[in-house]
Amino acid sequence: MSDIKYLAFGGRLVMVGFGSIGQGVLPLLLRHIDMRPEQIVVVTAELRGEAVASEYGVRFVETALTRDNYRPVLEQWLGRGDFLLNVSVDVSSVALIELCRERGALYLDTCIEPWPGGYTDPSLPPAARSNYALRESALALRKEGGGGPTAVITHGANPGLVSHFVKQALVDLARDAQPGAPIPADRAGWAALAERLGVKVIHIAERDTQVATMPKEPGEFVNTWSIDGFFSEGSQPAELGWGTHERQIPPDGREHDFGSKAAIYLMRPGASTRVRSWTPLEGPYLGYLITHGESISIADYLTVRLGDAARYRPTCHYAYHPCDDAVLSLHELAGKNWQLQSRKRLMMDEISTGIDELGVLLMGPSKGVYWYGSRLDIDEARRVAPHNNATSLQVTAAVLAGVIWAIEHPDRGVVEPDELDFARILEIAGPYLGEVVGVYGDWTPLHDRERLFTEDLDREDPWQFKNIRVV
Repeated sequence: MSDIKYLAFGGRLVMVGFGSIGQGVLPLLLRHIDMRPEQIVVVTAELRGEAVASEYGVRFVETALTRDNYRPVLEQWLGRGDFLLNVSVDVSSVALIELCRERGALYLDTCIEPWPGGYTDPSLPPAARSNYALRESALALRKEGGGGPTAVITHGANPGLVSHFVKQALVDLARDAQPGAPIPADRAGWAALAERLGVKVIHIAERDTQVATMPKEPGEFVNTWSIDGFFSEGSQPAELGWGTHERQIPPDGREHDFGSKAAIYLMRPGASTRVRSWTPLEGPYLGYLITHGESISIADYLTVRLGDAARYRPTCHYAYHPCDDAVLSLHELAGKNWQLQSRKRLMMDEISTGIDELGVLLMGPSKGVYWYGSRLDIDEARRVAPHNNATSLQVTAAVLAGVIWAIEHPDRGVVEPDELDFARILEIAGPYLGEVVGVYGDWTPLHDRERLFTEDLDREDPWQFKNIRVV
């Protein structure tokens, strides 16, 4: 693995949160950015990870950030030209972005977090607990005319890396359909290309097959990445970017009366909503329609408008099949009426085999479905980066790339992954993603349907969401 230094950074880097992603990205930052360990401060709510911070010689501060204390705690380390890397849970992204703007500091997070209760408080209406609402609150921070300290929002693996996969997949489809076609230069160009190629649906299609030597026990939630993060987003309403080809929303679907109008939500948790999808190695599978920011931002970014109306937009959503122990954990969680198990275990050193097959599945073009993404196995992940498994490394590689891009472009204001240079991000993250491939397939959501019972299917258009059949 190359130790190339992409750039030098002379400011202080404050990392908020130090779970699996914080611990995994720290060695990558020190490997690829010319900076000293003394420039880094970790602020986290728990002692977990202290040994890793000590291993790399960075300052470790155990302090839970709250509405009342986050400003005095962070202001002592955060000034003009510094960087706040937010990989925490239960700390408001909007509050941190506002603080960074005031202090002249750069910012990056992997999702838009609310303060505690923002995902699950039943006194809040479902629309207010949605990623759609969180995204709108972050985009509202944009200055008129743009500019200000760069704040990259939602730049992990997904959301984040998958937006760059979508662009590369569109380039591949265009190359095969029309060799020599130019790469789009702006948002309008990307949206026009997706429409011209006939892309109707985009799945973030992921299958995690990592297996541990220690099986899940009753009363335990096991996962290959943040248990608290997965529980939070799995408890939110299922959400999806809503395509212009869709004829009607599902019976429990709801539209938003504010913002971009690019998405809908369902009156059920994402962790209880199953959707059919496909990856090249796994083949057909039933995933969970977990809400994620990319489902909304990709659909919005690829919208072609005619005046105030959307002429074209693809349906976009996450179709996630976590590792088998996480599926068992979700099944137990649902059986306890969404009360999180008392014990949590992040799978890391005990993983024996498996891969994380993470990519985007573009559906609609006449040549067939096209999946583009990363196949990263646990052995390769351990070979190229310490303190990571296959799942976390796909996230930390994207965080690394996003941090470097932000330092290279320090005055872009609030930006989403779709607005970054996809080629630059893939150049930096690529060495950590294992086998990165594009594969055509002939699968549709109608594949092998009606094997046991007759269904009400529209075979003339297999891309209607009702034919994906939320289960």
